[in-house]
Amino acid sequence: MTIQFADLGIDQDLVEVLSERGITTPFDIQSLTIPDGLAGRDVCGKAKTGSGKTLAFGIPLIQRLPRGTPKRPTGLVLVPTRELAVQVCKELEPLAEVRGLRIEAIYGGTPIEKQIAALTSGVDFVVATPGRMIDLIQQEELSVVDLAGVVIDEADRMADMGFMPQVEWILRRAEKEHQTLLFSATLDGMVGALITRYQTDPVTHEVASREVTVAEMEHRFLTVHEMDRIRVAARIIEASNRTIVFSRTKWGADKLAAKLVDAGVDAAPIHGDLRQAQREKALADFTGGKIKCLVATDVAARGIHVDDVDVVIHYDPPSDAKTYLHRSGRTARAGESGVVVSLVLWNEELEVRKLLRRLGMKQPIVEVYSNDERLDDLMAWDPAADAA
Repeated sequence: MTIQFADLGIDQDLVEVLSERGITTPFDIQSLTIPDGLAGRDVCGKAKTGSGKTLAFGIPLIQRLPRGTPKRPTGLVLVPTRELAVQVCKELEPLAEVRGLRIEAIYGGTPIEKQIAALTSGVDFVVATPGRMIDLIQQEELSVVDLAGVVIDEADRMADMGFMPQVEWILRRAEKEHQTLLFSATLDGMVGALITRYQTDPVTHEVASREVTVAEMEHRFLTVHEMDRIRVAARIIEASNRTIVFSRTKWGADKLAAKLVDAGVDAAPIHGDLRQAQREKALADFTGGKIKCLVATDVAARGIHVDDVDVVIHYDPPSDAKTYLHRSGRTARAGESGVVVSLVLWNEELEVRKLLRRLGMKQPIVEVYSNDERLDDLMAWDPAADAA
């Protein structure tokens, strides 16, 4: 028998909100962690991005949270990126609304005055990046003394991005006894230290690693000519639903997006040097289907959590196997399969062959031109059969 959200101890009003959005069957991480979260336990969830973590921590918090007072929220979710703050807020807003709870995203790169105004009028639940959170605490526009529930989301990414000192600075100031929920793809190293210091007898749940494995994706390694590379990329993008293209540098992402637009592709760049409003617009246009392609740097891609990305293109080769998997994991999310395409110039082939060995993959590298009809359906094309 399939477990439904109603079977997890979630109140009926919240179940109905989920049901209205077509959400009735929980993901594994949700069915494992929600009952403990609702029981008030500290929870440690080992799960990847795209596994349904937002509802796993959001539902228990919203069901249990008391109302806050001006500048003193009772709930806090710490996230590594602005994009994730916006996304978490958006996903939890309908649930918060039915409970009369006000939820606000707090992040840098946007006017602080608007956030101060919201906090002053009263916010119960804050979803924040660490830097802006600290700014507001230091300006005495926000206090963590009344926190009843704290979530550290994507703790491993916070560590990777150097945010652990800020995260700990905030947690040290949350003195009142509170529930702490932590979600991370890994639970060792700095994340392990965080669990030891800031969680009390946590119950740990692990979803069998949903790290997208090499086997879950279709891989295509294509040798292209420098002059033809942009046209090959454009043809692949046009034949797909949503594509993320990876560039090594911010400057390269801008240049590549402009070249794709010139080639007739609806594309936009996303990287750290763009204004927050530009990043949000690019992501919203991509999610909403206004543009087919995002050109991203590795760091910016950490904030992109969009389902239905059917193609990832490594326009510039990744620096290592871990980066290859991280980039490629933007597709094959939530159990969907996807195609990962590496465009290889003649002077990059040796490096790419080394990468294939590290990944344990046996894939032919096939030369293509932009007039090759096989580019219109890469999923159906089996290069191994062609090479045999």
